[in-house]
Amino acid sequence: MKSFTQILQKYHWLAYPLFALKILIFYWVTDMLDMLVVIEVPLLTFLFLVTVYEVFSFKESRIRRIGFITVYGLITLVFLANAAYSSYFGRYISINQLYQIGSLAQIASDGNVVGETVSPLCLLTLLDYPLVILCYLGRNRGRKGMVDELLSVLNSPDKKKGKCFLSFLTVVFHTALYTLAICCLYYYGANPENLRSVQKINHIEIFTYHTSDAIFHVKGRLNAGKVDEEKLQQAVRENVPASEGSYLKGLARGKNLILIQTESLNDFVIGAKYRGEEITPNLNKLLKTDTFYFDQFYSTTGVGNTADAEFSVLNGLYGNDVRECYRKYVDNTFNGLPWMLREEGYEAMAFHGYIKTFWNRCEAYKNQGFSHFYSEEELEMTQKSGFGLTDKELFRQSVDILSKKKQPFFAFMITLTNHIPYDLDPSLASLSLAPEDINTTFGRYLQTVRYTDEAFGDLIDYLKEKDLYEDTMIVIYGDHQGMNIETPAVRLSMTRFLGRDYNYDEMLKVPLIIHIPGMEKSKTLHTVGGEVDIMPTIANLMDLDPGHPYVFGHDLLNAREGFLAQVSYVGKGSYISGQEKCIFNIGKDGSVEKGSRISIYDGSRMEPDVAASRKGSERSLALIDTCMQVLDANLINKYVKH
Repeated sequence: MKSFTQILQKYHWLAYPLFALKILIFYWVTDMLDMLVVIEVPLLTFLFLVTVYEVFSFKESRIRRIGFITVYGLITLVFLANAAYSSYFGRYISINQLYQIGSLAQIASDGNVVGETVSPLCLLTLLDYPLVILCYLGRNRGRKGMVDELLSVLNSPDKKKGKCFLSFLTVVFHTALYTLAICCLYYYGANPENLRSVQKINHIEIFTYHTSDAIFHVKGRLNAGKVDEEKLQQAVRENVPASEGSYLKGLARGKNLILIQTESLNDFVIGAKYRGEEITPNLNKLLKTDTFYFDQFYSTTGVGNTADAEFSVLNGLYGNDVRECYRKYVDNTFNGLPWMLREEGYEAMAFHGYIKTFWNRCEAYKNQGFSHFYSEEELEMTQKSGFGLTDKELFRQSVDILSKKKQPFFAFMITLTNHIPYDLDPSLASLSLAPEDINTTFGRYLQTVRYTDEAFGDLIDYLKEKDLYEDTMIVIYGDHQGMNIETPAVRLSMTRFLGRDYNYDEMLKVPLIIHIPGMEKSKTLHTVGGEVDIMPTIANLMDLDPGHPYVFGHDLLNAREGFLAQVSYVGKGSYISGQEKCIFNIGKDGSVEKGSRISIYDGSRMEPDVAASRKGSERSLALIDTCMQVLDANLINKYVKH
């Protein structure tokens, strides 16, 4: 009977179909399978895997064995990491996310979060690893190195010419293979001729994507500071949506401002009922008096997610797909809401019931303009749920602190209870769930949303008890989606709840509520807007001036149009347009042609309009790229000094 080693020596070629299977599984898990009609994608991935296999397949040595086991292990981890990241964010991970490892590790320390956000299917990318290693070890028993093969050709006697000729061909083949792989990495990754077809491929193919990502990362660092300010300001004027007029200008001048970023609050819960019960009765009540409610309002997060939502709201600037802004631009000069209000005599404070180092807030808030940050380290952790202090306790303690402060003040509060995995102590739950929703992400989400809504009711009562309510404008918004369309179980539950397909029109939509006691009017506005528009809208109401030309949002109360660039979840180059009444999702390959248009009213797929979509996509890219150039060059520093 043949030994196992002999069997492996004979069937070492099984590594090649294993590579093909790995490629198929990876592109299936990352939802790129329909893109494999671009035949270069699977062929390039296969070429790179084969090349790695062959590079280490000359000459039997312990170092080469360890080298292949290590390198192929790293490649497999790259596949796994991209599959896991894509299962939630719908895109591959960037080299810049390496800087986020600390923050991501803090989140991942809660196993429930990983279970809720990462598809277990990504683990399938690991299956081939032990089998490929066995094939490799079997193949390379006693093999000569490439140099040895070549020397045997040159020094061979005539009787071995045939065998040596085959050895020579083997050397030529492998040399050509390595050269081809290197040329492909350069050509597709760097795209020296800036071809659109190549750009599509390096959006999809995993190795060229990371090569391109690394090249542009280095280029970005080398080119930082080389900007044409006049050209950038022209781009701002041409692409930022316009507002005209002075409607309600100064209406809230001199009032206290409480700005509340509500964790994972989707707009679909506002006004909705579950089994006959209002999900958000307190917010619904707030909408009826002294309130502007924007029902076509969307998240504008970058890769920093929650942190980028804050950054966008406070400054009227977009995040990006490179790195979270609280770290990338921690040393920049800003003149957002905290600084503008401090110049008017306000004290600017931030409140969050989690550790101060998370998302680098403790450092970032200094240049954002906050004079004090109340975090888990200073607040009393009297009642915890999920990650940190419950929303009710956050509001109670914050109002106690504010009641002792000189007015007017600016308080920025970030809630936490409604954070995935939506763990709520059963004693705090008040919704009666249907049997099919118990112990599901959807059911737990409804419970935590209801709890946060109750916290808003308590907040109003606390403010009234402390005689702060009448003199305070309260602005509430959601930071990003809570129900991710990439999670099949969530999508199924949401489709059942909505009575129609759950799509990006609902996933990306978050509420914006501006409550001004004594305004004596309430109005629902349908203008398309996003978090980048909150700062200029508040600036109009409070009669504030940012003092620089680099504001990328517009005042929604005087808006002429509604247009919003998108970065996360639907991909850079996507946008939301009030004029077109659609969300345009860029294709997975980065092309307009492969993109889709979705109605912002019912999520239905709209007829393609390539010309309009290309124009909107180019405008979206211009907004994101121009904003990033402004931040990279720290141009706001030229207009203000703090």
